[in-house]
Amino acid sequence: MKSLHKSLIHLVVFLANFRIVASGKWILFVIVAIACGAFSYLQKNNIYNDITPQTGQFLYCKTELSANSDIFSVYVTDGRIAEMARDRLCADSTTKRQFGEVKIIIGQSDYDTFRYINHGVVDLALVKKNVVDAFGADQIYGLSKVASHPNYSAFFIALRERPQLSKEYLLGKKIGLLNLGLSDTNVSIVYYSSHQELRRALLAGEVDIISSYWAEDDSDRFSRNYATPLQESIGGMQWYLKMQTQNTDLFCAMQSVVHEIAMAHPRPYYKNITLEAGCNK
Repeated sequence: MKSLHKSLIHLVVFLANFRIVASGKWILFVIVAIACGAFSYLQKNNIYNDITPQTGQFLYCKTELSANSDIFSVYVTDGRIAEMARDRLCADSTTKRQFGEVKIIIGQSDYDTFRYINHGVVDLALVKKNVVDAFGADQIYGLSKVASHPNYSAFFIALRERPQLSKEYLLGKKIGLLNLGLSDTNVSIVYYSSHQELRRALLAGEVDIISSYWAEDDSDRFSRNYATPLQESIGGMQWYLKMQTQNTDLFCAMQSVVHEIAMAHPRPYYKNITLEAGCNK
């Protein structure tokens, strides 16, 4: 800014020294040109803050074969599942035989899902079928379904009233959603990484409404009268394993691990799991 000010002073001195005589229109033209140049200069010299990339959080653990450089990568979006997966995978005998380290990625957004599923950089993932289908990850990277959780119905759930599916009602409301990359200028949308976080935010008053399924234990905290159905059937979460070789030992070991996670999870939804055929479980 100082250099610009000095430049303007030098220009004025230059004009005075050479006694440039011009008409009023010419002087006005020079002033406008200087102003435009100054505006362009300031625009180009603005300092913009870096945009923080949306990247997942990570959990790690070493297996007994730490000298093995192969890493078993897992992608999930639920922090509790991530912790249970890390503990069980590093204790699993098959994982310890085949890998030296386990890396758990906790996805934070659709950007993360695109990055890790579309690029085929994870070995085990808990995502929805439409994500795998959209990226063709089953055909390109050999992602094979290990187990699946059931489809569910979606609701708008509020704390003190029944939400209405109208533009007039939703205007100005703060809505908690799973991070799906949506935005709207008339509705305040807050993204959360799990259905459990959505419920916590609603109870804490951080949001007015959440979009989620209705769980059996929701009646302890919410009124079913204040839940408005949105969609009858939404594809449930499914576990996929990258099977670029016929590694049946690993496939069956992962079935055992995800089944243990499902049974230990506090949410009834995750306890309902169907294992794919092929292993004696």
